[in-house]
This record gives sequence, C-alpha cells and structure tokens, in this order.
Amino acid sequence: MDERFAVGFLGAGQMASALAGGWSRAGLLDLPRCRAADPYPPARDKFAQATGVETVAQNALVAAACDVLVLAVKPYAVADVLAEIKPALEPRHLVVSIAAGVTLAQLRAGVGDGVRLVRVMPNTPCLVGASASGYATASTHADGPDAAVVGRLFGAVGTAVRVSEGQLDAVTGLSGSGPAYVYVMIEALADGGVKAGLPRDVAQKLAAQTVLGAAKMVLETGQHPGALKDAVASPGGTTIAGLHALERAGVRAALMDAVEAAAKRATEFGKKE
Repeated sequence: MDERFAVGFLGAGQMASALAGGWSRAGLLDLPRCRAADPYPPARDKFAQATGVETVAQNALVAAACDVLVLAVKPYAVADVLAEIKPALEPRHLVVSIAAGVTLAQLRAGVGDGVRLVRVMPNTPCLVGASASGYATASTHADGPDAAVVGRLFGAVGTAVRVSEGQLDAVTGLSGSGPAYVYVMIEALADGGVKAGLPRDVAQKLAAQTVLGAAKMVLETGQHPGALKDAVASPGGTTIAGLHALERAGVRAALMDAVEAAAKRATEFGKKE
C-alpha cells in the first residue's frame, strides 16, 4: 500500500514535530497537503524547518486543508482548539488526539456527534522509528478503516498496540513518559562508568548501547526479563553484586512508582478537562 495521508497538526510542538518527521521518513505524508498550526511563531518556524510542512497560525485552516487531524496540544488547550475547528469538520475528517488524559467522551463533547475520533498515546522515539504507542477508538464512530489508518501511521514509526481506552492512562505512565526514565538510567549508568574511570564519551556510548541491546534481547527472544537477568548474573560474580546494590537502593520500586505517578497525573488531566 502506497497511500499517503494529508495530515494536519493542531499544535507544532516537540511531539508533533517528532511524528511529522517520522511519518515523512516513512513516506506516509502527502507533504504538499499537510499543514501545522500553532499560535507561536517560533514554534511554527522550528516545525517547518524540521519537517518541511507548511505552518499557519489558525487551526481552522489546517482542518480545511487536511483529512487526518492530529490534536497535539496540552490538555488545557484542547477545548479551545476543538471549538475553533468544529465548524470546519466534515465526514472526511479523522481526529486523532495525543493529548494526555483527555478522554474520548470529552473529545466528543467538543466536536459533537458524527466526528470520527481516535485517542493515541505515542512517545518521542517515533522520530527514529522506535516509538511505543497505544491507541483506542471511539467504537460508535471510528470504524475498522480508521483504526487501520492509525495503526499504519503509528506502526510506521515503531510499535502500535490497540488497547481499551481505560488502559491509556497506564500507557501514558509507562511508554508515554518512559523515555525520560530511560534517559535518566543511561545518564546514571554513564556517570557510573565515568566514576569507574571511563572517558565520558565512551561511557555514554556504552551505556546507551547496553540499554538498546538489552531491549532487543527482550523483544527478539521473547524471554522474560527476569530470565535474561538471571542468565547474566553468575554465582558470586560482578553482576549479582551490582543487582544487590540496585535492590538495596529500591530502584525497582522507584520505577514502578514513576509509572504509577505519571498514570495518575494523566487521569488528573482528564478530570480537569
């Protein structure tokens, strides 16, 4: 399938730029028909330079030009953006929201009945084709083809998994916010390497590659992470000593707490909206 999409971005921030860049690299964008709107000129300029997509100030102009509309604004701005584009919405439009915590019911209240809606939680590694996204459809209005479009778009920049809407806040806490947790881990591992005597550039490269390699082992072998961990930790060796230090510091519980805290925050966003 070589179909290209006329995608409009309502908001031209970091995530919108990452998606546009990833989809462009994957050859999925009909670039002459794509648009992005943002009220801030610096954001528009940065987006245009990074993606080659034309930018405008008015969201309604994006809706008029594009078929797939990606709602990529902060949760507090969703209601105003939807009110702006509502008069321009037609049956051809598919609205894809990546606003954390804003429910399909809240989106429906903003656009009215008959508008096709999908809610997605991606993450920024989509820029390098390694995103992890969860998506949920409005079952009475988003049919199979709409889910297929979203699956194709987000699957082209990583892994896209269809979930129930009730699970999306958990997706937000895990994979939506997860890259930041991993960056902290890579930075800390590199700091440990530096403390042990490695040059900074060497330590950072080894730390990042170690995380990448470990993730590939989990995905490609299908083994439980605990089994892979056990295979590295030989009796009385260096790895089990390091694992003991991690357990003593509560790293496992801290990561679980981070996912839970981010998921709860996403739920709070929805309640405020």
